[in-house]
Parts: sequence; C-alpha cells; structure tokens
Amino acid sequence: MKSFAHAFRGLAVLFGTQRNARIHAAALVLVVVAGVALRISAGEWCAVGLAAGLVLAAEALNTALEFLADAVHPGRDPLVGKAKDLAAGGVLLAAIAAAAVGAIVFAPKVLTWIAPN
Repeated sequence: MKSFAHAFRGLAVLFGTQRNARIHAAALVLVVVAGVALRISAGEWCAVGLAAGLVLAAEALNTALEFLADAVHPGRDPLVGKAKDLAAGGVLLAAIAAAAVGAIVFAPKVLTWIAPN
C-alpha cells in the first residue's frame, strides 16, 4: 500500500507542477470523449490507451530527471542540459507516436462522419 501512496503522491506532483502534463491530460479527456462519440473498437481503445499512457509516463520520467538533475547540480551544466534535452525529446517522440495512433484510429471515422457515402 505504501508503494501506491508514493506513486499517487508522484502523480500529484506531476500534475500539480507540470503544465505540459496537464495539457496531455486535457488532451486525453478529449480523446476519450471522441472515442466514446465515435464508438471506437476495443482494439482501438487499447492502442489509444497505451499511446496516452506512454506519453504520460514519459512526461513523468522527464519530470523526475529534471528534479533530480536540479538537486544534484543546481547551476548550469552542459551535460545536465543535454540530459534534460534528451528527456524532453523522449516526451516529444512519445507524443508524436501517440498523435500517429490517434490519426490512424480517428481519421477514418471522422472522414466517414464528415462525408458519408
């Protein structure tokens, strides 16, 4: 139970301190609403959920690295800067992959909705 308490405290820190995490969470809410409205399949829910989870996990790991780097070396350091940039790049890659999954899942449904046969 302690592990869950630590994990939920971490999520509170993530969403309480990180603007981008809140943006990702808001986007996830919109995706869920769209998924319900467009009646995506169970497989599509799995793909969308996994993609969203990976983005949020990447954001959490990026935040953890930034906090740790700032604690260990509060001043400017080129190697710390590179580590932070790499972590941010990882979040970007996860977000691009999630957007691609979203396009694959939602684009055909939206196109059918906009221009039915």
